[in-house]
Formats: sequence, structure tokens, C-alpha cells
Amino acid sequence: MTAPSELRVSKDRRLLTVTYPNHAPFALPAELLRVLSPSAEVQGHSPEQRVTVPGKRNVAILKVEPVGNYAVRITFDDFHDTGIFTWQYLHTLGHEKDERWQDYLAELEEKGLSRD
Repeated sequence: MTAPSELRVSKDRRLLTVTYPNHAPFALPAELLRVLSPSAEVQGHSPEQRVTVPGKRNVAILKVEPVGNYAVRITFDDFHDTGIFTWQYLHTLGHEKDERWQDYLAELEEKGLSRD
């Protein structure tokens, strides 16, 4: 997977736009990135350990830092910063954003959790 040609954080820090060469940009909300962080803290070390993260409706992106030539580390304003978002993972989130968002909302409801 080639690197994006541009990563842009919106002025309100609630949206990351990822543009790959020869592809329309993906707009990824900070909340989606936070709750689907590829970190062990969220994903666990197996599917059974994955955590549903509630209460992130108003989370914002503090910074985006390169990790080698293959990824970025996103620091959120709740100080979560252990997720390494590879170019492939960002691309996958862009393509599967709606489906993954609906799955997340269903998990919240099933577990009696809230976005607030």
C-alpha cells in the first residue's frame, strides 16, 4: 500500500481527511478513529479481548505523527496515543467506514453503552 498523498486534520480537529494517489479522499471522523484504534488497548490480543469504547462522541485529534514510511500515530485529546494507523488500515477504514460505524453503534446498544 502506498502512502497517502495528503493527511489533513480539520480546523475543529474532529475529522481526518486521507487522500491516496488517484483516489477520492476519505473523511474519517475522530470518534471513528478513536473507537476503532488498532491499539492493543482497544483491539486486545485476540478477538475475544476487543473492547467496545464508549463516550467518545466529542473526542478530537491533537496530533498526527509519522511512524516510519508505513503509518501514523494519532494522539487524541483523551490522551490515547498507542494506535499505529498503517496506510492499509486507514484505506480499509475509508472503504468500510459506514459498515464499521453501524457495527460499533450496534455493539454500544447491545452492551448498554453510550457515545456520550
